[in-house]
Amino acid sequence: MLRYIGLAAGVLSSLSAVHALDISFRGATYEVLSFTPDRNSGLEALYVAYDTSQIQEMIISGIGNITGVLKYSNLGGGYAVPVDYSVSGDNIVIASPAGDTGYILEYDGRTQCFWLVNYLPHRMTLSSAYASAEQECETTRIDIIGKGEPFYYYSIDGRQCELSRDINIEYYNLAWDEQSESFTQDRISKTVAHISNPMVISPPLYCNSTFSISGDRFLKSWNMEQHVESELVYANGLDVRTTAEQTNLSENDNPDADASNMIKTEIQGMGGSAPADISFKAYTTDAVIHNEWQIAADPEFEHIDYRFNEQNLDYTFTEEGTYYVRFVGSNVDGSCETAGETYTVGIGSSDLRIPNAFTPNEDGVNDVWKVAYRSLLEFSCTIFDRYGNEMFHFKDPTQGWDGKYKGKYVKPGVYFYVIEAKGADGTRYRKGGDINLIRSKRYSNTSSTEQ
Repeated sequence: MLRYIGLAAGVLSSLSAVHALDISFRGATYEVLSFTPDRNSGLEALYVAYDTSQIQEMIISGIGNITGVLKYSNLGGGYAVPVDYSVSGDNIVIASPAGDTGYILEYDGRTQCFWLVNYLPHRMTLSSAYASAEQECETTRIDIIGKGEPFYYYSIDGRQCELSRDINIEYYNLAWDEQSESFTQDRISKTVAHISNPMVISPPLYCNSTFSISGDRFLKSWNMEQHVESELVYANGLDVRTTAEQTNLSENDNPDADASNMIKTEIQGMGGSAPADISFKAYTTDAVIHNEWQIAADPEFEHIDYRFNEQNLDYTFTEEGTYYVRFVGSNVDGSCETAGETYTVGIGSSDLRIPNAFTPNEDGVNDVWKVAYRSLLEFSCTIFDRYGNEMFHFKDPTQGWDGKYKGKYVKPGVYFYVIEAKGADGTRYRKGGDINLIRSKRYSNTSSTEQ
């Protein structure tokens, strides 16, 4: 045995100079399958026989002047032992070859190695499949009654290598579709190297489905493929996608609006000026049973100010400050939960600025007298002429006076306003002042201005 201790290194260094093996098997009931071994295994070939006890002879052709045949176990080529063989012309014949064994051929100063698998002791069987009693939040576990352990062979240096069984698993699951903004059902097909028990599916099952398990590839090649359909497995995976839209975005919050007439907020994201109406929506997978939108003053949600047990939430922000909003969904017993995106809503301090002139001449420029404002919760404005007659009254700060009274333009001159308002930060405004109404008269080639 000691003469073969250094064999592994010699085999690995000489493989580049050898040709492909030409090996046939006499007596096998089913075709002996050939596969490409791991490139770092030191093996030239890998063969899988259904039952090596049926093989009468293994015939190796065209390798030149043979000087020795050795075999090795999972210990590697360093512990290889001689094998009896006979020579018939250009063929090397090994009678009744052993399965789950590596073979080393020595000839013309070279070595070649291959592994012969006996499949029968490792034959895959499938009886039934069903959901495991214990599930985790991030995976779905399926118990399989059957056999299909890892299929190993060994490199020339005794390293364990796995030959994939290529077991096929098919089931349905949900996937998020950006275009339709919904979870859609897809048919999933996966290939696994062997059966693990339980079989772990990741990502987890987001919708109820059965599992179809078939294989392995060796039995499929011999027309003996195994197949089992699981019982219905209920969804346990949690996932959520959320959207948020501010539905009352005013021109005072619009960064593209005319800067000369707007009050800008430095707070980024949604909100800006109160009241800010925001519509939040959550789209969840089937196992999400409990829905909750949370509003907090800190991004870690250590102290949650408001909770709403709804999937969709319409909320009006009326007070100055920064708010953090997220959706949390959980399963039926609350043991698993998922959280959506965190939204930041900033409500700026209130402000009110009042112009003192406008030109309602229908030229599209400064035709309406309007205030510039931010975060006003209450607003009332009344406009009078110099005699105290009410010309116009409005309670929506987005509106304004177009210079008309009872549908007709009033005369140019000075008018007066009285405004009462309340800001989101608690500030109260009581303001009064004059408005200069200026109108330009246009003629064919000249124009003049009245005041």
